[in-house]
Amino acid sequence: MLRKFSLSLGLVAAVFSTFGLIAPAQAADKLVIAATPVPHAEILEFVKPILAKEGVDLQIKVFTDYVQPAVQTNEKRVDGNFFLHLPYLNEFKKNHKNDLEVVVARVHVEPFAGYSTKYKKLADLPDGATVAIPNDPSNSGRALLLLSRQGLLKLKDPSNISATQKDIIENPKHLKFKELEAATLPRVLNQVDLALINTNYAIEAKLNPVKDSLFIEDANSPYANLLVARADNKDSPAVKKLATALNSPEVKKFIEDKYKGAVVPAF
Repeated sequence: MLRKFSLSLGLVAAVFSTFGLIAPAQAADKLVIAATPVPHAEILEFVKPILAKEGVDLQIKVFTDYVQPAVQTNEKRVDGNFFLHLPYLNEFKKNHKNDLEVVVARVHVEPFAGYSTKYKKLADLPDGATVAIPNDPSNSGRALLLLSRQGLLKLKDPSNISATQKDIIENPKHLKFKELEAATLPRVLNQVDLALINTNYAIEAKLNPVKDSLFIEDANSPYANLLVARADNKDSPAVKKLATALNSPEVKKFIEDKYKGAVVPAF
């Protein structure tokens, strides 16, 4: 009797399934993205429920440095990353012999800025001032370009995003440079006269780039932060859904409301 009852239940289930009355459970498509905490991981957390409704299980792997997210994408330990800009990606590819990572979407600009706890105006910066800048090539060049736009130094080519200290041809204030890991710059701000800090690290340190900086990049900066995947997964449905979500009106409003000019949509 039990065997007949079980067979009957199986037959009913088969009939219901055949006519679409029982929908088979579909597993969510997992997508692992590496990101730095602010604002990248915060923006990803915002789109996570949006993607869940579309069948994508977005998992966010947070890093506090600028190397591992790219390395782990390249090594296929994560599906992509959201933290870098194009000059950094190009420099990373050159130094790590990596041609796998490709740009999927431009998301936002974090205007780079100069900060000081010792001086309220740039004009007060003394002769021989110590200036801390990031030590990775793309961001150190970015810092020098921004300093040149403030008239603090002159470069051979003021449009060269790969400029180094060797490219300085005039340094009227005899600035002394300290190149440090980008994440440490907010912590040494009170030990130097001026520090040029990436906005994600500035926000983490409770600095408001719009209100607290002595000078700041404008929204036309070429350093838009990117969603990056690999050539082998850039066209996957999950990556495409994430790109669409990150370029949505909802994300644009979220960025504008939450960061109030410290982060600017780039789409």
